[in-house]
This record gives sequence, C-alpha cells and structure tokens, in this order.
Amino acid sequence: MKVVKTVLLLGLVLVAVSPIVKANIGEFDEVWQKRAEEAKKAALRAYEPNPEKATDNLNKETGKALKGSNSTRRNLGRYRGPCLATNPIDRCWRCDPHWAENRKKLATCVLGFGRRTTGGKDGRFYVVTDPSDNDMINPKPGTLRHAVIQKEPLWIIFAHDMVIRLNEELIMTSDKTIDGRGANVHFFRGAQITLQYIQNVIIHGIHIRLSVEANGGMIRDSVDHFGFRTKSDGDGISIFGSHNIWIDHVSMSRCSDGLIDVIQISTAITISNCHFTDHNDVMLFGASDSFSDDKIMQVTVAFNHFGQGLVQRMPRCRWGFIHVVNNDYTHWLMYAIGGSNQPTILSQGNRFIAPPNIACKEVTKREYAPESEWKSWNWRSENDLMMNGAFFVQSGSPISRGNRQDVIKAKPGTFVTRLTRFSGALHCFKNKPC
Repeated sequence: MKVVKTVLLLGLVLVAVSPIVKANIGEFDEVWQKRAEEAKKAALRAYEPNPEKATDNLNKETGKALKGSNSTRRNLGRYRGPCLATNPIDRCWRCDPHWAENRKKLATCVLGFGRRTTGGKDGRFYVVTDPSDNDMINPKPGTLRHAVIQKEPLWIIFAHDMVIRLNEELIMTSDKTIDGRGANVHFFRGAQITLQYIQNVIIHGIHIRLSVEANGGMIRDSVDHFGFRTKSDGDGISIFGSHNIWIDHVSMSRCSDGLIDVIQISTAITISNCHFTDHNDVMLFGASDSFSDDKIMQVTVAFNHFGQGLVQRMPRCRWGFIHVVNNDYTHWLMYAIGGSNQPTILSQGNRFIAPPNIACKEVTKREYAPESEWKSWNWRSENDLMMNGAFFVQSGSPISRGNRQDVIKAKPGTFVTRLTRFSGALHCFKNKPC
C-alpha cells in the first residue's frame, strides 16, 4: 500500500527514478526530489572534461614532494623521529607545529579530482563535546549528529577522545569538515556516514571500524526536514549523488558492506592517505551496469595503504575515470583493481605485492565481459612496481593527458613506501607537528 501511495504522489517523476536512486530514502518526497535534481546539475558542473588537468597536477606536486630515498621496504612500528611530510598533500600542512591554530589550512591541500573541495572552511568551528547519538529527530546540541545537519558551513572538531556509536546512519549536509585531529575519534560498531545529494565535504583524521546495518526509521537529514529511511547498508562511508568530496587520513576496517562506496553520479572526489585493513569488498565506484550517468564519475585514489586482511575491490569500478596513483597494495586475496562497463583506469606508480596463491597474482579483474569487449577499455599501468609475481593486464589505448609541459611524472612504485608511510588517522598533538 505504501508503494502504491508513493507512485500516486510522484506520478511520472518516479518513472525516471530507479530504486537505486532512492537508496535508503523511505519516502522520496518533494525535498528529496529537489535535492536529487540539484545534485545532478551540480555534478555536471563539477565534472572535469579534461581529466589530465587533475592527474598531471597531482603528478607534478608529487614530484616536488619527493627527494631522496626510494626504498621499497615498509617501516614497521610507529615513527618517532622528526616530522616527515612524505607526499604533497601532507607537505602542505603536517609539519606545522601550529596546525591547531591553522586548522583550515588543510582545505588548501587537496589534490586530484577533489581539488576544489573546501569543506567548512568558510564557516565557524563547531566543537563536538558529546559522543552520544540517542535522538534521530531532535539531536542534542554538542553531538556530531546535531553538527552535520546545520545549514551553514561548519568546521567540526572534537573536544576530547571519544568513541561514537551511530544508532542510525549519519546523514550529512553540504559544506562541512569533520576534523578528528587532536583527538582520538573512533566510529565503532555503529551505522554508516552518508553523503547523499550534497557537496563540498572533507572527512579527515578519524577511525571507522565495524560499521553495521541499521534498521532505519524517522531520521533528521537537515535542520528543517526529517523523513523515513529504510535499512542502511553498513558501509563505512557512503557517497551517493554527491561531489567535491575529500576523504583523507581515515583508518577503516571490517564494515558490514563496503568501506567506501561512490555511486549515483558522484564525482570530483579524492581519497588519500587512508589505511584500509581486514575487509572483503573495499571500495565500490559505480553500483549499476545500467546506470550510464556514472560516466561523469571522476575519483582520485592516492597515497593510500591497502593493508592486511583485504580481499578485493580496491576499487571495483563501473563507468567513469579513476586515477589510482602511488598507493601501496601489500595485501589482497582475490584481486586489487576490477571493473565492468568500460571504466577508464589510470594506474601510476603503485606498488602491487601479489599473494602467495598462484591463481591470484593478477592485479586486475574484468567483470562479466569477454575479452572481445574489455580489450577496448582503457586500463593502463605506468611505472607500477610489481612484486611476488604480480601483473597488470592492460587494455585499450594509452590515456592522453594533454600538454605535458612543466609536468613531472608520478613517482615510480619504488617510492611508494615513503609516500604512504603515514597513512591512516594520525596522532596529532597541539604545538607539535602531526
């Protein structure tokens, strides 16, 4: 009965809105319809018709940041020496002992497709003092749920170390930064963080572990709207119909579904300096073979460590343009990078260490397509370091990156251990470099 009522309310509009577009929205009312329409228009504006501008800029800055060692050995244990900013994003802010007074400088440091993301830079600071999450409709001031639904830009920080267990998915609004620096902030055994039909968000310096499915119900998604949500998936972070998103220095493991999903016309995204462990389906970019609107999806995956206990999807791509640059793939059980429906994948300067299983040495996996089809997909490997028998099956043609003047190539895979040495959430203390 409820479905019939929805069809009658939305009429012909619903015909163009597939179930996946509705996601966990129980009632796709006028507010959500408007958000979806505005998000699609904004995503088209955020799309970079010349992706080489993003890839070459990242390559150039990486070249500037690296001088000296190119050891292929990962350093075990916590580093206790002087500050080392080992990649261009970290070099922008990490060694400043006054980072706490200059928090918003972080917003100038993003590179790649998400390079125009500023988060809550233009807003005031909001200090989370209370880790509880008890009221989904009228969240208590001082809680994270209260912070992320506000209309204005906010730079959200934490008063002290805390463990946050989200009882239902945390639905964010645009122009926000979640900045965990200076506190040990863990999202543990709770629901997912949801970015749906929004823009301009930075998530930095937090731990997300054991995210679970949540039952749904009435949940506030902005100051002036709440509505019924169906069961959430249990992702770590779900990016749905959103653009200009930067996820940086986040440690993630063992969520019920994916660690990070990027779907439904999401674009202009950078995922950097993260540490991923103990998970099966790590990242999904594009959720439907039939949803060709995801052709505008552009994602940079840079300086991340794909570590122990990972199985597959680092990422798994449909459609779109994915730049995978200077990441350290030290563990996988099935494959590292996969996809279907002709995504463009540019792999530059990564290190791939294959598992012992002789059947799983291939870095790449094409899904549900014969070679006669996938041989035209542009999947290219440049200066990747292949170890323990790893191999990358290329296809298609070399990917044009336009004018190469003043462009420094991505560093070879031999530099990756240095570039990714400080991946994951950092231990930052005031008046000291991170």
